[in-house]
Formats: sequence, structure tokens, C-alpha cells
Amino acid sequence: MQIGEVAERTGLSLRTIRYYEEVDLVVPSARSQGGFRLYTEPDVQRLDVIKRMKPLGFQLEEMRELLGILDALSSGDDPDRDKHLDRLSGFWTAADERCQQLRAQLRIAEDFATTLRSHLPSD
Repeated sequence: MQIGEVAERTGLSLRTIRYYEEVDLVVPSARSQGGFRLYTEPDVQRLDVIKRMKPLGFQLEEMRELLGILDALSSGDDPDRDKHLDRLSGFWTAADERCQQLRAQLRIAEDFATTLRSHLPSD
């Protein structure tokens, strides 16, 4: 599929997808004869992983590392499997902690919105 369809499916902008290519997080699987980027389903899934890491504050190098670990583990023949699983556990812990922080921030924001609403006249 071409970049426009990938952008539509992932909710990422064309510019963002091109940037992720530029920093080697995702590389189109092929190019058309006209030079257009062509993506496969695994490429889209990779972009979805990146998209979900972004709001949790993961840096590009962390994204690159995690994607490499996921690639190695999915290959079925990973000589560093135990090391990768340990590191994956660390990423899970970091993601879980960041989710907890975001939930706390959301509770504060919702409380603030409720406070503002209490100052408005009732309908």
C-alpha cells in the first residue's frame, strides 16, 4: 500500500511517516516503479507500535531498541532470547509506570474540569 493509505490507517501524517523513515524506525518494504513508497502489513504494525510508544514518552533510541527486540523475538531463532526478554520486561515496566502517571494526570484534569463546571449555571 502507498503512504497515503498507511497514513489513513494509522492516523499518522505523511510527514510523520516520512520522518520515521528518515530516522530508520520504519522503512518501506519496497518502492514502485515510479519511486513511491510501498508498505506491507508488518510495516503498518510497526508504525502502530511507534504510535503507541510516543504518548508514553519513549525516545527515538528507545523505540529503535524495542523494535529491534520485537523483530528478534519474532524471528523464531533469537540467540539472545533471554537477554531480549529481560529488556522487554524493562520496557513493559516503563510503559506501565508511564500509564499510571498518565492516569493520575487525567484524574487531576477531570477534577479541574468538574470544578470549572461547578461554576457554570445549571441548565
